[in-house]
Amino acid sequence: MSRISDIEAAILGLLYEHHHYAYRLEQIIKKRGMRNWADIGFSSIYYVLKRLEEKKFVESKMRTTEGKPSRKVYTITEEGQQAMQEKVQEILSENKKQIYSFDLGMANIEILGSEKAITCLNDYLKSTEERIEFLEESIAMHKSINSPYNVIALFTRPLALLKAEKSWVENFIQKIKESDGINKMES
Repeated sequence: MSRISDIEAAILGLLYEHHHYAYRLEQIIKKRGMRNWADIGFSSIYYVLKRLEEKKFVESKMRTTEGKPSRKVYTITEEGQQAMQEKVQEILSENKKQIYSFDLGMANIEILGSEKAITCLNDYLKSTEERIEFLEESIAMHKSINSPYNVIALFTRPLALLKAEKSWVENFIQKIKESDGINKMES
């Protein structure tokens, strides 16, 4: 089990690259589109930095630049580097179970009846298509600026998953339409 959470890993990964102050981390997170694949809010950056400092995974020092207010700059420690390496190895080594609220809806879909279920699933398809479009645009943008492949993969991987999900939902809708109602569908 890892010594750091996913959100801590997101911040620690940026500090692994280079020392930064908190606002600069926010700018990098925004520029890289990290909020599309990491659950990290602006206000949580400061909280996470404090927690990482308490764990001795980062150190901070006040730095002054002429004509600007002092800023706290965070640097990863050797222990932080080790924790980050362990986290990356853990994440990339095992396909862990994911919990999706969509599955909760599927478990209870019969409550809606066929017509309402199809309407909801069509709305879901529309939002899936919007996400697919966003990811395709992000991939094109990152290719145009020659982003490293691992950065582009942060968009190609979820794109492949969304396309598979879209196909599955389309097939499921068709199955509902072909049956005598959602409760009488064959498995």
